[in-house]
Amino acid sequence: MIKHPTGHVSRLLILTFGCWLSASSLAADTWPQTEAGAEAAGFSQEGVDKLDSAMREIVADQDVAGMVWMLAKDGEVATFESAGLARLEDNTPMTKDSLFRIYSMSKPVTGVALMMLWEDGHWDFDDPLSKFIPEFADLQVLASYDDNGNVELEPLERQPTMRELLNHTAGFGYGLFGDDPVNTAFRDQAVLASDDLDELVAKVADIPLLAQPGAQWYYSIGVDIQGYIVQQITGMSFGEFLRTQLFEPLDMMDTRFYVAPEDQARFAEVHYWDTERNQLAQQPHRADRPSYLNPDRIESGGGGLVSSTHDYARFIQMLVNEGELEGTRILSPESVRIMRTNSLTGEESMQYAIGGVGQPGVGFGVDFAVTYDPQAAGTPAGPGTYNWAGAAGTSFWIDPANNIFWLSMIQAQGQRRPGAANMGEVARNLIYQGLQP
Repeated sequence: MIKHPTGHVSRLLILTFGCWLSASSLAADTWPQTEAGAEAAGFSQEGVDKLDSAMREIVADQDVAGMVWMLAKDGEVATFESAGLARLEDNTPMTKDSLFRIYSMSKPVTGVALMMLWEDGHWDFDDPLSKFIPEFADLQVLASYDDNGNVELEPLERQPTMRELLNHTAGFGYGLFGDDPVNTAFRDQAVLASDDLDELVAKVADIPLLAQPGAQWYYSIGVDIQGYIVQQITGMSFGEFLRTQLFEPLDMMDTRFYVAPEDQARFAEVHYWDTERNQLAQQPHRADRPSYLNPDRIESGGGGLVSSTHDYARFIQMLVNEGELEGTRILSPESVRIMRTNSLTGEESMQYAIGGVGQPGVGFGVDFAVTYDPQAAGTPAGPGTYNWAGAAGTSFWIDPANNIFWLSMIQAQGQRRPGAANMGEVARNLIYQGLQP
């Protein structure tokens, strides 16, 4: 039995029993299936009509094959619409219940899971990672390298901490970009194609850090490591923890690490712009790792989840409500505020944009980017707006100052149509233009 340090039985046991008893009675028509309407949600009807029209135009122009989008304020849905196709090859329409690879939008879910365990006293922000992963006690750090293959390593000056794991300053690489020896090793050892989290962590333990802990921000494998730590603390698989402690309590029954056989007809495919044919084309499934149709694929907290607009909207609204949704409390308000607060201490520590270019006014909390200075960031959003996105274009942001969230679900990767609209920028500008005073 996992207990809170004060001796109280933790949420883990209570929720597990509760979820097993109530899962069969979870409603299929829970919020947000219907719209309250623009004005009920605090927007002008004209503004929301322009927003819907702009999203449909983006689909009609073949910037994306299909899209589902949702805008909500104060818990009321201003618009929840779909357009286009989920699969080009068989003309399957995109619908409100289509399923998406959310890739890195898995990361905030993993952060919530770990914060649940923080509330139960199982870890602290200044704990060294080696407390949970002894294999990380003797990590090496990349000191220098040259084009001739000469690499110099140095020992850790100190252990990376949980705080640094949560905000991508622990020093880990990822393998998604960069030709340095660290990221090259991630690719050569196929870290992201590991069979499970045990294999992933074993591979990472043999790869040097890019920098000393706390020295710089680098988008990393850290969130997959977070999922492994959830397993280490709870003794449950990461997927089982998410199912029993988060997805079932929030009625997120479409969200998991694979697509169930009965749901495959709803699964949207990824599209790209074919420059030779001058049209959108459907990407084949990757052959170098298990398919999303395989229930045994790795439970990647950094990028492995499949979800629906309904489910992810419920997750977002729980955060908007500071940890609670429809009487179910997942986190305390304090935990949500920690997650959405910039924890980086200086711009020199942050390489925010993929590729290493920092963005003024933007920092990082717990698995979210945080806009702490909207004017410097060039956005009409309120201070403290936090967000993240997935590699196939799914994205969301939450503006706590105005109690608004925006969620857009697409499946697009690779080449884009020449002159394609910046969908995020178009939506953001129209949303704030339509906001009622």
